[in-house]
Amino acid sequence: MPAHTVPITPIQVRGACPHDCPDTCALLTTVENGVATKVQGNPDHRHTGGTLCTKVSRYPERTYHPERILQPLKRVGPKGAGQFQPVSWQQALQDIAARLGAIAQRAPQAILPYSYAGTMGLVQGDSMSARFFHRLGASLLERTICSTAGAEGLTQTLGGKVGMGVEFFAEARLILIWGSNAITSTLHFWRYAQMAKRNGAKLICIDPRKTETADKCHEHIALLPGTDGALALGVMHELIQNDWLDHDYLARYTLGWEALRERALQWPPERVAAVCGLRSEQVRSLARDYGACAHSHEPAAIRMNYGMQRVHGGGNAARLIASLPALIGAWRHRAGGVLLSSSGQFPVDRTALQRPDLLAGATPRTLNMVTIGDDLLRPTSPQFGPAIEALVVYNSNPVAVAPESAKVVQGFAREDLFTVVLEHFQTDTADYADYLLPATTQLEHWDVHLSYGHTDVLLNRPAIAPLGQCKPNTEVFRELAHHMGFKDDCFQQDDLALCRAAYGQAVDFEQLLARGFATLKLPEAPFAEGKFPTPSGKCEFFSQRLAASGQDGLPDHVANYEALDSSAAYPLAMISPPARNFLNSSFVNVASLRQSEGEPLLEMHASDAAARGLRDGQTVRVFNQRGEYRCKLAISERARARVVNGLGVWWRKFGLAGTNVNQLTSQRLTDLGHGPTFYDCLVEVAAV
Repeated sequence: MPAHTVPITPIQVRGACPHDCPDTCALLTTVENGVATKVQGNPDHRHTGGTLCTKVSRYPERTYHPERILQPLKRVGPKGAGQFQPVSWQQALQDIAARLGAIAQRAPQAILPYSYAGTMGLVQGDSMSARFFHRLGASLLERTICSTAGAEGLTQTLGGKVGMGVEFFAEARLILIWGSNAITSTLHFWRYAQMAKRNGAKLICIDPRKTETADKCHEHIALLPGTDGALALGVMHELIQNDWLDHDYLARYTLGWEALRERALQWPPERVAAVCGLRSEQVRSLARDYGACAHSHEPAAIRMNYGMQRVHGGGNAARLIASLPALIGAWRHRAGGVLLSSSGQFPVDRTALQRPDLLAGATPRTLNMVTIGDDLLRPTSPQFGPAIEALVVYNSNPVAVAPESAKVVQGFAREDLFTVVLEHFQTDTADYADYLLPATTQLEHWDVHLSYGHTDVLLNRPAIAPLGQCKPNTEVFRELAHHMGFKDDCFQQDDLALCRAAYGQAVDFEQLLARGFATLKLPEAPFAEGKFPTPSGKCEFFSQRLAASGQDGLPDHVANYEALDSSAAYPLAMISPPARNFLNSSFVNVASLRQSEGEPLLEMHASDAAARGLRDGQTVRVFNQRGEYRCKLAISERARARVVNGLGVWWRKFGLAGTNVNQLTSQRLTDLGHGPTFYDCLVEVAAV
């Protein structure tokens, strides 16, 4: 070693995983000479336990990816060609501000922000950006593309996105894993489930696909997509018929039991089996297992995830499943109840972060992100308002992830649409940008997080300096505000101050700085004596709020828009669960993960393949009235008869014919929550 060099001791920086996953892991990033060399789970954080998924453990590979965008780029070719030239930040910001300003003078609602969960951070997600668009008077975005049907179902039944503590699943005697491939989508919950299994608990997986999780459970119930509500009603029917009920809990802590009882009695196992594509004995067995916990006073726990609510009746299905624990008094135990999302338990001060007062009394229209394909093609009208003239995309890749993507592409290809994209990489959406702005990754900025799978607040410290000319989302919107001439003091607030403002006095920020996380103080069995955050304080089987809006106050099975046997042309149901090595459309361009995944696949049952003369490994076209998608066929026991699994979400540019599975999905919305219906989709499959 030369005499003038001094070795620098590696340091570890505490952080948080930013991705759309219930686990919200605590990270430790090892930094040597200013370079992040390793990302690992923080062993001091009880839920992370030192373990990360394969994707995030390779975060340095993503951060230092050779194709990372490191400077502002301006389009020089046709829309969608992905041809850009470097420009300075000053030129980019001045031009963007001038273009947005000119539109805002005429019709501010012609400007639309489009963002979702590319980062789950409260600061880089929607703080300074919300302030900017509120001040501008832009259209509001209804951010619904993942979870709002289930969230609304929970809110109408339990009072919010609340539930049992994830750590207590380890003590349950029965665990229903409903609509969740836990091994790939909530790894740390699976650790608790495995603890329970070793202690004698029974695990039942309820999922149309024979997932990796189903492989490890005692039983797999492969129902048809969109029939979860019917199955829940069938369980209720058997609980009633066999008196596997906690009558005291029902009398004291629920609302609308008699009406729900009458509805459930209309769903005997034979009817349920016909709707769900099951045997009636499977329905009886599931109810018997669940009811046995009422009889023995042992805890039964349900872990839902969001797959089961991406259908027409997704909100009602979530309501029915969330009602089950009250029937058997499962909430009396800390290891009993249901968990879909815990995010409603976090005391986030969104008003302080997003400053809706900057609207100054204006009430801009709200557009649903699920229908961006249609909305980009709508002309100005009294009903719609002004046509969308400018789109600012951050934390999302709508060309890949939004449904009915042929229309999304057509909209993004409009030459008269001014599009700005903040990104790490040249995604499908970035190819259509007029300006492509380089964003920081999680290793390069401050942020603070909640979780929807546990109840710890996490702080993310920047571990390294921003690469190249990358800027945090917050800084981009601060500088745009400056160039727009916005003088409000709130645009001067730095990221650390925003992190402090996110929870105000509700969370000890000094503890976050010292440890990287802080646990919310919550009761272990929050609903043992009712006290639900509903208007009545009870578990509301009957929702007066829904009834007042003209909807059915009681939950019911709502059939798919595209139910099996409703179309001779498209006789197969298709679901599009995530590929194991991707997270939505993130990580698709990480070479090691894409190599692990192989290529876009459609899983099909052997009987369906034989009926079409298809063979394993051949290229097929999957099609319906909305479009066509080409991929390789995998004849697999993971697919049940009459249901195919189009694993996603691949970038279109990596597809066999420049499309992905969302070429086939619909822009129709769910019964509650205005959510997407990705898994409510009929198709046919043929050889190319």
